[in-house]
Amino acid sequence: MIELHVSSRRRSEMIPITEAVAGAAERLGVRDGWVTVFVPHTTAGVTINENADPDVAEDLLRALDRAVPWSGDYAHDEGNAAAHVKASLMGSSVRVPVEGGRLRLGTWQGVFFCEFDGPRRRSIWVAAG
Repeated sequence: MIELHVSSRRRSEMIPITEAVAGAAERLGVRDGWVTVFVPHTTAGVTINENADPDVAEDLLRALDRAVPWSGDYAHDEGNAAAHVKASLMGSSVRVPVEGGRLRLGTWQGVFFCEFDGPRRRSIWVAAG
């Protein structure tokens, strides 16, 4: 397993990590198979979506803010309840196929780390299989 790190600069942010995941797959020696990308945090997630137009990531963040507003009738009183809900909606892991030593993503796809309680320094674990 390889541990990657990202530093967010905003409370909510989608950080492209496709190249870092590809580098981890290479270091793991995955030529044909899968890598699993896992985020070990309860207020952050990971997703695959369009990486060609940065407006898509901003639209996703805006939609999540509308669906799960920061202020609400939350029982968790640390001030980050919305971040926990958003992280669960996005999920904590994705699997990416690897073929010929390269990530096999769709033409416009990229892997994103989803920060919902930043700014922070975060970990991402990438494993073969």
